[in-house]
Parts: sequence; structure tokens; C-alpha cells
Amino acid sequence: MTNSPLSPPSPLPSIPKLVIVQAIVSAASLVVEIVAGRMLAPFVGMSLYTWTSIIAVVLAGFSAGHWAGGRMAEMDSPRALRWTGWAMLGAALTTAGALFALRWGAAAILPMTENAIVAIVALSTAAFFLPSFFAGIPAPVLAQISVNATPDRSGRALGAMFAAGAIGAIAGTLLAGFVFVSWLGSTGTLVAVTAVYLASAAALLTWAGRAGAPRGFMLAFGTGLAAVALAGTALAQPSPCTRESDYFCIRTVDMSADPTRPVNMMVLDHLVHGMAARDVPEVMFYESAALLDRLTLMRMGDDTFSAFLIGGGTFSVPRKWALLDPAPDVTVAEIDPAVTEVAMLDFWFDPTTARVLTQDARHALRNSDRRFDVVLGDAFTDIAVPEHLVTKEFFQLVRDRLTPDGVYLMNVIDHADNLRALASVTATLEQVFPVVEIWTEARSPQPGQRLVFTLVAGNAPSPVEMVDGRNPDPTRFGQLTARFREGLQARAPVILTDDYAPVDRLIGTRF
Repeated sequence: MTNSPLSPPSPLPSIPKLVIVQAIVSAASLVVEIVAGRMLAPFVGMSLYTWTSIIAVVLAGFSAGHWAGGRMAEMDSPRALRWTGWAMLGAALTTAGALFALRWGAAAILPMTENAIVAIVALSTAAFFLPSFFAGIPAPVLAQISVNATPDRSGRALGAMFAAGAIGAIAGTLLAGFVFVSWLGSTGTLVAVTAVYLASAAALLTWAGRAGAPRGFMLAFGTGLAAVALAGTALAQPSPCTRESDYFCIRTVDMSADPTRPVNMMVLDHLVHGMAARDVPEVMFYESAALLDRLTLMRMGDDTFSAFLIGGGTFSVPRKWALLDPAPDVTVAEIDPAVTEVAMLDFWFDPTTARVLTQDARHALRNSDRRFDVVLGDAFTDIAVPEHLVTKEFFQLVRDRLTPDGVYLMNVIDHADNLRALASVTATLEQVFPVVEIWTEARSPQPGQRLVFTLVAGNAPSPVEMVDGRNPDPTRFGQLTARFREGLQARAPVILTDDYAPVDRLIGTRF
């Protein structure tokens, strides 16, 4: 018996193997889509526009990949598998490099444009189009091979491949949201996906029989090593986050000039959410916190009061109120436990001075019959208040949780030359409360400047029209005039409801 000088062709993989590969690749690609939002947040924030851009870019990548895979599917099966294996090497390499593509893209793109949507779309494309393109290639190839392998049961084979893709997408979405980002972080998750793509490439190239030739094998091996090296380099990069939670990239920035008198700033994603000094807890370093504090104390006078705070951040307000004698009864709804932990570690918040609920504020208020003298709203997603916290239905819930003389205060951010978000939130509050006031720092704004306004809603007006506070310098705050309120009415305010609350559009993003 003699050996043939040519090796026999490798048998094609069975349909169950192809189905498993399709499910795994689909799952990995959806993990990348979910983690993309977390990775973009430190640069452009997390908003409706962020997720819209990510989904659009990823779908565009999948579509282009499906088209390219369809072309490959017309080849003979071993060759098609070989090309698909190379595509998985491309997916591994571009996924491992997504962190660098994002950082380099941000350095180049963000200084070039002030248009938030342009920046978000450009960064999404730079970092995540190519990984999605390569991940979209296997589906038509594996489906065609399955159909060719079982011509008498082609419908079942095709259905199994479609089902595998859908099940993989579901699994990837759940794993990314509930497991990978929480336990591995964004970069660690991308490294794990890189490993999955490399394993898929190895399986496909093995089933194809060879990488094409000895040179092809060496090139494939070198590409795999490059992806591993890139992934390892990404892991070695310093994280921009002090703590990466399920909700935010949390950063603590030391702002002190004197190391013995620390002053820290909290950044959630890409926006500052507060600052605190260890040795002067009575000083509010941001006008939003200073105005909430000053207006509350002005309205409550010397009476002991109970307060419900929506959003914790640095917990600067409850930290200051703990110094009052007698101290108020404070409840804080902070949905992210990591924010609370960072506030305790880096912003000197004593958790014994307030009741902290790790819940969404609307859920917490809805599930309690307790009434408060004061409800403070200071929660933001990017620069907008979360949609479910600015609707008429939510304001009715707040009204029902206030005492008869209670007051609701909330911060709203808008641009000086826009004010459509402010107008709409004010008009919606006026649907629920008989008295609604608008307060801000008593100075003339610059054109286009982003301003913080505090709305005060209740059954009675404030006894004064000006208050003084420290921010940390002495700062005067004033109630806006009737003439200003008439100008808001001219901006065609929208009554915000649970069914329709276009906050991101109203906040003034420029196209």
C-alpha cells in the first residue's frame, strides 16, 4: 500500500458545528455592540444619540459583511471556509484594536467639530465598523454550506442557521449587560471577544484543510499573534475610570493645590457631576448644588424637615445638611451603588447621616407612601434629565409624595440661546403645581453658554427673589422675571409625558 503524495481534502464540518460557530460569532458581535456604548461614554457621554449611532454603525457593518460573505458563499465550500476564517482573524484584529481606534479617533475628531452628533457617528464608525463588518461575513457562508450539505432538508438547515444567529445575539446581549462589563470591564470584554474570534478562525481554517499554503498558514498565525499582542497592549493601558460601574465610567480627579487639604472632583462619563473638599463640607463647589441647598434652606427656614434626593453624585448636599442642628431626615435614591461607594471613599460622605436607596428614584417614590417636605431632583444622563423623571406623570407622583407645604426643586441644563428644554419642563410642571419658579445665577450669560437652572414648584411662592450662597466664592442667585417667562412661552414648549418626552432633542444638540 502506497501513500498518495496529496493529502485528501478535509471533510466539511457537520451542520451542528456550523450552527454552533454561527451562534458564537453572533453572540460575540452583540457583546461588542453593547460594550461600544460604555467605551464611547467617557468621550461623548451616554445619550439617545450615542445608542442610535452605535446601532446604526454596527448594522451598517453587519450589512456590508453579509454582502461580502454572500460573494464568498459562491466559492467552493473549502475555499469559502478558508476566506471566512481569514475574516474572523480580521474581526479579532480590529476588535483588539478598537480601544486604540477610539482614542486616536477622539484625539483627531473631537477638536475638529462641536457638533455632538457628527462626533458620535464618526467615533462609532472609527472604532466599531470594521469589527462588525468582519463579524457579518460568516452568516451567509455558513448558511450556504449547510444548505449544500443537505439539499433535501435545505429549509431546516437555513432555519437552524437563522435561529442560531438570533439565539447568539440574545445570549451576547445578556452576557454583555449582566456579566462581562460588570466583571471584566470594557477592555477586558473586548479581549475576551478577541479570543472568541481567534478560536472561531482556528476552527474554520482547520475545517478548510489549510490556510491556503504554508505561507498562508504562517500569515494566519502571525495575524493571530498580532491580535493577541494588541489585546494584551489594550489590557495594559491605564483605564480612564477610577471605577467602571454598570452605569458610568466614574473618575475621581484631585483638584487640590495643597495635598494636606484635599479637594476632589467627580466625573461621570465625560461630565463633571460635583466637587467636594474634605475640610469645608459646608461649601458647595457647583452652582447646581449651591442653589438646591440655598433654596431649600430658604424655604424651610428654621424648621426641621425631611428630604428625598433624586441622585447622589458626590452627596455634597446631604453631607452639608448633616452639619445642621437639628439635622434633617434625608433619603437619597442613587441607582448606581458604585457612585455611592466612591462618594464614601473619595468625597467623605458618611452613610450614617442619610438613608441611601439603591433604586431608581421613580420606583422608590412609587413604592412608598411616605411624604416629604422637600424633594430634590439632581439626576442627569449626559446633560439631560432622564426622560422618565421629567414627565407630567412623574411630577404628579412627586406632588403626591410632598407634604401640603412641601416643595419640589429640580435642576435643568440648557443653552442660553435655546431654552426649549427649560421651557418644556417648566410648562409640564405648571400642569401639576400651582406655583413654578425659575432660579439661576444672577449674571448675564454668554451667547450659547450652557446654563444650570433650578425650578421650584409647590403650592406657595418663595418669600424672596434673591438669595446668596457660596459656590465656593460668594454668589448671588435670582428668580427669573415675568418677562423672561413670557419669552419661554414663545418657544412653543412641549408638555412632556411618559408617551412623549423628547428631552435629547429639546436640550439643543446642533445638527
